[in-house]
Amino acid sequence: MPAIKTHPWTILTVRFEDCQRSREVGFVSSDPSFSVKPDGTVYTQQEVANLSEPVQFMVTARGVRDPRIWETTVKLALAGHPHPLPLTKVGIEEMLSRVWDSQPRVIKFPRRHQRGSSANGLRRQKRDWVIPPINVPENSRGPFPHMLVRIRSDQDKDVGIRYSITGAGADQPPSGIYNIDPISGNMFVTQPLDREERASFHLRAHAVDMNGNQVENPIDLYIYVIDMNDNRPEFHNQVYNGSVAEGSKPGSSVMQVTATDSDDSTTANGMVRYRILSQTPHTPIPNMFTINSETGDIVTVAAGLDREKVSQYTIIVQATDMEGNLNFGLSNTATALISITDINDNPPELTVRTFSGEVPENKVNVVVTNLTVVDRDQPHSPNWNAVYRIVSGDPSGHFAIRTNPITNEGMLTVVKPVDFEMNRAFMLTVVVSNQAHLASGIQSSVQSTAGVTISVQDVNEPPVFPVNPKMIRFEEGVPAGTTLTVFAAQDPDHFIHQIVRYSKLSDPANWLKINRTNGQITTMALLDRESMYVRNNVYEATFLAFDNGKSGSPQASGTGTLQIYLIDVNDNAPVLQPREAQVCERARPNSRINITASDADTDPNVGPFVFELPSFPASVRRNWTISRLSGDYAQLRLRIPYLEPSVYEIPVIVSDSGNPPLSNRSLIRVKVCPCDDNGDCSATGAVAAAGLGTGAIIAILICIIILLSMVLLFVVWMKRREKERQAKPLLIDPEDDVRDNILKYDEEGGGEEDQDYDLSQLQQPESLDHIINKPTGVRRVDERPVIAESQYPVRPSLPHPGDIGDFIHDGLRAADNDPTAPPYDSLLVFDYEGSGSTAGSVSSLNSTSSGDQDYDYLNDWGPRFKKLADLYGGGDDD
Repeated sequence: MPAIKTHPWTILTVRFEDCQRSREVGFVSSDPSFSVKPDGTVYTQQEVANLSEPVQFMVTARGVRDPRIWETTVKLALAGHPHPLPLTKVGIEEMLSRVWDSQPRVIKFPRRHQRGSSANGLRRQKRDWVIPPINVPENSRGPFPHMLVRIRSDQDKDVGIRYSITGAGADQPPSGIYNIDPISGNMFVTQPLDREERASFHLRAHAVDMNGNQVENPIDLYIYVIDMNDNRPEFHNQVYNGSVAEGSKPGSSVMQVTATDSDDSTTANGMVRYRILSQTPHTPIPNMFTINSETGDIVTVAAGLDREKVSQYTIIVQATDMEGNLNFGLSNTATALISITDINDNPPELTVRTFSGEVPENKVNVVVTNLTVVDRDQPHSPNWNAVYRIVSGDPSGHFAIRTNPITNEGMLTVVKPVDFEMNRAFMLTVVVSNQAHLASGIQSSVQSTAGVTISVQDVNEPPVFPVNPKMIRFEEGVPAGTTLTVFAAQDPDHFIHQIVRYSKLSDPANWLKINRTNGQITTMALLDRESMYVRNNVYEATFLAFDNGKSGSPQASGTGTLQIYLIDVNDNAPVLQPREAQVCERARPNSRINITASDADTDPNVGPFVFELPSFPASVRRNWTISRLSGDYAQLRLRIPYLEPSVYEIPVIVSDSGNPPLSNRSLIRVKVCPCDDNGDCSATGAVAAAGLGTGAIIAILICIIILLSMVLLFVVWMKRREKERQAKPLLIDPEDDVRDNILKYDEEGGGEEDQDYDLSQLQQPESLDHIINKPTGVRRVDERPVIAESQYPVRPSLPHPGDIGDFIHDGLRAADNDPTAPPYDSLLVFDYEGSGSTAGSVSSLNSTSSGDQDYDYLNDWGPRFKKLADLYGGGDDD
């Protein structure tokens, strides 16, 4: 073969005929660098210019109707290169074929060539021929083990040889796939092979003698698993989704489907081809799409895609291996869903050419009418959403059209009030379009334009003040009864004669009144610019104008605001601040009083002010002097070096700059006091200046001393009384004093000796009738008399220790005189604890004490245990 720089390059043609003379034969090459076409042509898959040694590979043939496999060996070398061994010429016209299960070939170990001397010197070693690979088809049905080749050594005639194989598939995982008869050298495959799991095996054959000595060098055995078409193409997705715009031209790309085959992709077994089996629906033609057989790209082949007619196509795509050969290849199918996307190829069309509606005057945000439209494009998309415009008939902008996002209708709405007296009707022209522009070549429809007739309804409108608010100017202080202005309103309803009346709505100071008929404004009181109701020299009042209403309509009213700008007159005298101050008794540079003058009037009836001291009394000007610092400020200070500490009232006369000016005589209360080094009044001086003499101070001190003495005497008296109480003799011996442990408990009857009674009496009876109905005077001793109970003395929460004895005796006397108190040995009645108690009787609880125990020690425990000592110790009863 020549040196090949490009590919594919045809090398030779293999022809094969099976016994039935069938020409339908499939060929497979064991070398991925070479392929065989269905017509038997052998060609290269890649460049082979670097081929330095002969190439040998297997070509497998299989008939369509014959499950058997035939093989032949192809040997190739570059043309023009010397070869150490003559290449066996491949019969182009014939093919040396054999059935896989026919007589296996024999592989011999290569002969060893010894180096030696000759007449010409060293002898060159002869290179052995490359052992061809062993090709085993996958998925063979056996029987197994199946013999592949026979390994033989030329020395087996001289010595006993033992053969073995090593490598993955023999003694290494996956082990046991291949084995060899150690005596005959027959090599077997033990199970079916799967090329998709493992495509080749590399084994080494060994030959040793009976002693285990190596007889031949190991030879390499390459076993290739011949791919069979045993895997169908598999689509990556069972359902593919694609889209294409409606109106697309032929050749527009839609989508791509992809299928893979697990078989050898370098052979026809793994070469997948695509085709379209069906299209649903068949509108407008059955074959709107085609598919690239090799890439799986689906494109359009015809025009006429219209989403409004067909929104989705269903395509069944078939993928077949063996390069799409339906006779030999395996197939699989998938579904392609092609959505037709919308373009704006349908302009919106109004349902009618003329719309009508009516609206009351002076109303806003009222929907006059709804403009209905039809658009066949995809709903709720920019191609469907309608946009309405008013192109004529509304120069003042009274109306606007808003789009209903759900229904796509145009809501014609009043955004600016209309006046029946100005316009009784409107004739509008509206145009509708889409948010998106129409597609290229699509013209707007005539039905995209319509007219709208709007009738305005007349309503009773309120009177309107021509100037609102109305501003007038007057000087303050005008007397009551002065006519200020006429604040009249007009009725907009020109076509109906109505009478307008007036009333006052708001007059904070109650200064004004309005004539009910003609709207004349008159004062009722003096207008004062300095009033709290005046803001920025302006006084505001609100008035109401209302008509008498027309037939079927209520009265309508309107409001108007009158603003009175009050011009200031000099009617307020200035005042001085502060009204009180203090100054040192001796004249100092910083001992002075700053005075500020203020005036409620405005310029020019305010400052600059004139400050002066009156000539009477004469002591004022003799002791004090005043000087103006600026227009509103003056300074008062001592004229003499020393003034006796006291409180002085200094009259100061201040005048404004009005015409005529107003004056005011103000008294400033000045406290003259001794000062410290810093010029501040001392505490004693402040008291003296406040008017307290020495006698008053002494009286205050005497009162304080008397109060302290009384407090001291009270404390001494309390201490003495406490000592007297502690000295009072106690009722008991001090050693037995347990006063801190005395606790008051409820009375619960006698001791343990009182146990001979019926415990059922402890339960409250179901009825008291048998007790209430008893004859008078017949009582049990253990029943409480039905009379008022005596009042026992209440022990204070914290009694004095000396009073404990008195408390006990009082309690004893009350108990002795209490007719309701039970006898000592009587049964007490306690609160009701429920009927049918599950608790057992406690009558069986007896004292476990015995007469042998000595209780004389109770006599040593004091008077509290005397009763127990008498009972148990044998003492005498009281």
